[in-house]
Amino acid sequence: MEGSDTSFRKELVSKLLHLHFRDDKTRVGADALQLTAELLRIFVVEAAVRGVRQAQAEDAAQVDVEQLEKVLPQLLLDF
Repeated sequence: MEGSDTSFRKELVSKLLHLHFRDDKTRVGADALQLTAELLRIFVVEAAVRGVRQAQAEDAAQVDVEQLEKVLPQLLLDF
């Protein structure tokens, strides 16, 4: 995953941000949009890695919602 070029589309990130803005006239600069997309990518990758580690610790064959729920509190504190 380290060399992967996958990322969130800027349109999606912009739409997610604008859903939570109080003022419809709020604008997001290109640099801020790119930074937010990268932060989201890192967050998702880290959640996946921690979910895999949790599943391995439980000797589970695959990552399930329970593993993600267990790692989510610490993940949110780290971010």
